[in-house]
Parts: sequence; structure tokens; C-alpha cells
Amino acid sequence: MATTVDNPSQVAERSPAQADAAATSAAATAATHTRASSLVLLALVFVGGASVMTVEMSASRLLAPYFGTSLFIWANLIGLVMVYLTLGYWLGGKLADRYPRPSVLYGVTALAGFSVGLIPIISRPILQWSLTGFETYSVGIFYGSLIGVIILFSAPLLLLGFVSPFAIRLRSTAVSSAGGTAGAVSALSTLGSILGTFVSVFLLIPYIGTAATLYTASVALLVFSIGGLLMLSAMRPVAVYSVLLAIVLGLAFFAPRSLIKPAPYGEVVYEKESAYNYIQVLRDGTAIKLALNEGHAVHSIYDPQRVLTGGPWDYWLIAPYFNEGFRPSDMKSMAMIGSAAGTAAHIFTEVYGPLPVDGVEIDPEIVNVGRRYFALDDIKSNITHVQDGRTYLQTDGRDKKWTVIGIDAYRQPYIPFHLTTTEFFEEVRSHLTPDGAVMINAGRTANDTRLVEALANTMLQVYPNVYVIDVSNLSNSLSNSMVIGTNQPSRLDNFTRNAAYAEHPLLKEVFDASIKRGNIREVKPQAGGIVFTDDKAPVEEVINQMIMQVVGEGAR
Repeated sequence: MATTVDNPSQVAERSPAQADAAATSAAATAATHTRASSLVLLALVFVGGASVMTVEMSASRLLAPYFGTSLFIWANLIGLVMVYLTLGYWLGGKLADRYPRPSVLYGVTALAGFSVGLIPIISRPILQWSLTGFETYSVGIFYGSLIGVIILFSAPLLLLGFVSPFAIRLRSTAVSSAGGTAGAVSALSTLGSILGTFVSVFLLIPYIGTAATLYTASVALLVFSIGGLLMLSAMRPVAVYSVLLAIVLGLAFFAPRSLIKPAPYGEVVYEKESAYNYIQVLRDGTAIKLALNEGHAVHSIYDPQRVLTGGPWDYWLIAPYFNEGFRPSDMKSMAMIGSAAGTAAHIFTEVYGPLPVDGVEIDPEIVNVGRRYFALDDIKSNITHVQDGRTYLQTDGRDKKWTVIGIDAYRQPYIPFHLTTTEFFEEVRSHLTPDGAVMINAGRTANDTRLVEALANTMLQVYPNVYVIDVSNLSNSLSNSMVIGTNQPSRLDNFTRNAAYAEHPLLKEVFDASIKRGNIREVKPQAGGIVFTDDKAPVEEVINQMIMQVVGEGAR
């Protein structure tokens, strides 16, 4: 019987041609294996770069419902992420020099992937703890929980920092080509980061949520790490990391689902993470309310049993009445920058009839919520433009003028700085009718009006007269002021005289509340007062100072 097994005598009897063919085949197999291993390594570099930005973007959305999306939060998040990566680069380079083996890198990335998969579970109790800080005005709990959550990201980001220096070490074959190798690996990692940023922000987070996005990054890292180990025939680590992959998949599919954040009041009837906000729709008695991000303010309210809200939305009805001889029949149109779910438009058209209303809202998901829960489509004269407010005035609305322009573009408690500057108010003024007025909703406390004063002083650089009306929030405590700028010179006493011509009972009710409880006053220029400009608008710094004062007073 013929045998296919070579023995030494058979090998010795091979012709030179046969020996060369066998050697060539072995070399080809080895080269194919090397190319495959190299491709897996490069793929892991790309996935690692993508995962870094996916984790960072997910971290911002994880924090938003509890801490918001202010510049302060972003500075803490980005700063600590860079600290973790810096430490990872340094440690990764050290480890690569000591153990320059692909199996070590694959083990590191597998552990990074597993730690990413634990974040949605471990972060929840820490985030819930932060609510105690808000309720008790505890600075320690507030910052402790914020830092605690960000520290959760230290393990995966530190480990992901290992990837680039380790890959450069593994792929460097000579000093003469080290620069090209480092450049190629860095470029590939950066390309992954670019993809991770856009895919997570525009696709994954809005459509599958923050937790599922983190699980996706976790699974990708584990799968590519296990694939690399399989190429090396390292079966024992494959078995271990396959168990970790199974755990992450189990969490992704079977971990109990709950609300991202419990309702601050009432009952949650809808929640959604959009590209701009964490959105909650709440049922509070007969009223439907819209809460965003931290949830410490109501952004829209709809109650089929009552038109007026008792809050800031009512006051856009009366903005132009500081003009001499202004009558209800002079009201022609309104634009709302930051229209949310359409509360102001409901009230305006109920009092003045089907006048044109242009609502401007940057978040399309909020507009969808308005149509679904807040009867936005019932306002036949309303047109909602999904756009940034300032951009709208400069583009689609550039040829329009309105009697009232309302500005309520809070992402509570923060205001987009570009909607607070002299340049912005100049743009707004160019869109007012001669007897028109702009009104902005500004937050304050009983003892701290620095934001109101800063906005009023900024508006005085543009408008001939500026007035303030203090208003109650939904719990009847003073926490907002409406700042009004008129397009033509006006007088404070015009307001009371014009109020006498109001016939609609709802309009009379708002006038009555303004005159009796509104502490109506005209603002005069402040020497040395804050003026916000496009170049310098420290609006978040002002609001942070207010928040710290409230927390300090509450703690005492």
C-alpha cells in the first residue's frame, strides 16, 4: 500500500524541484497567515480608535439627564478622557517594549471591551446618587457622583490608550521605517475616531440609545480581540474572553430595562435620547409637560382644561405693549426661537386668533413630541422650522418681520451663548416691525438676578428701551424674568395705559398678573456691566455662579 507520509529517506530522495516547491508552498502559507494577522491587528487599531470616541460621546449622553451638557461638564469630561488616554499611551509603550507580542495586545483590548460593557450597569446607581445631591443641595454628592461616573470610563479609555503605541511597536521592523509605521498607525486610529464620532452621534445613540451604543463598542472590541487570538491559535485566552463576550451579550439582551431617569414629578409617558437632548414627557394631573436633560424645568406644557399656564409662556402676549398706543389689533405675528412643543403658540393663537406664528426648534425629536403629545398640529397658523434660531433668522427667515420675537432657547439652566450677544440682538431687531418687541426668558432666583442684569445690559446696546417683568414659575415661586426690548423708543407708563384696552379675558389676566406681581421696571445702562458679544459671552460662567450660590444657600 502506498503511503503519503514522508520519512527521512523519502525526503532525501526528493528532487531539487520538489524541495523548492514544498518550500515555496510553506512560505506562501506563512505569508498568508502573516498578512491575515496584520489585517486583524490593523482592524483592531481602527476599532480601538472608533471605540474611544464612541465611549466619549456616550459618556456625554449618559451624563446629560443628570448633569446637563454645559461647557463645564464637557470640560470635565474631555479633560479626564485626555488624562486617561495620556496615561494609556505611556503605559502601553512600556508594556509593548517589555512584551512585544500580539497576544498581549489582544488581551488588553478584550479587557477594554469588557469594561465598556459594564458601564451601563455600574453607572446607574452612581447617577441615581447624584439626584440626592440636587435634592439636598449637597455640593459633595453632586461633584462626587459626577467624578464617580467619569472615573468609570478610566479603565476602558486607559486600556484603549495602549493600542496605538503597542501596534507601532509590533509593526516596526527597522528604525528607518519607524516614522512611516507610526504615521500609518496613528492615521488609521484617527480615522476610526472620526467614524466613531459620527456614527455614535448621528446613528447609534439617537436610534438605539446610549446603553446599546456602549454594548456595541464592547462587543466589537471583544470580537476583534478574540479573532486576533484565534489567528495565533491561543485557545485558552480565546475561551476566557469568549466567556466575557457572552456576559456582555447577556447584559445587552437580558439586563432589566428601566427608565433612563426617574420622573422628577408625575408619570413618565415617553422618553427618548435625541441628538440634542434627553427628552421626557410627563403626565402631571391633567397636564402634559416636557422635561429636558437634567429635568429641573418645564419646557412646554399642554393642559386641555386650561390655556394659560401661570408660567413664562403667558407673557409673550404682552411684549409690545410698552409702545405708545399699542392695541390688540396691532398684533400681527409672532416668532418663537426655542419653541419646544408649542406652548407659546397655543396661547398666542387662543388670544389673538389665527395669526402667523413661526416656531423655531433645533431638535426635530422635540417637534415630533409636540405633535404627538402637545397638539402642535392643532395650531393651523403655526409653522415649525427645525433649525437653529440664529441661523433661521439669517437664512429662511431673512425676509420676514414679526410683531413679537420670543426667545426661550434654554437647555435648562443653560442658554446657547450665541443667542445672548449684541450681534444676535442686532439680527433680531432687523426682523421686528416698527412697533415690535423682543422678549427673552431669563432664569433668576429671589436673591440673584445677575443673568437678568447681564442680558438686559446687553440688549441696551441695541434697543432704545429695555424692561423687565418678574414672573412666577409653575410652583408660584419667582424664578424667571422676562426681558423686553422695544424696536422704537417707548415708556414704562405706556404699559398700564395700554392694558386698559385689553378685552380678551386671558389677555386681561396676564396684564393683571404683570401689574400686580411683576415688579415691572425699566432697565438703565450699567457702568461696567456685563455685555455679551460673539467674541466674549461668559453666560455659562454667570449661570454656574448662580447655581453655586443656590447650592451654598441650600446647604446652610
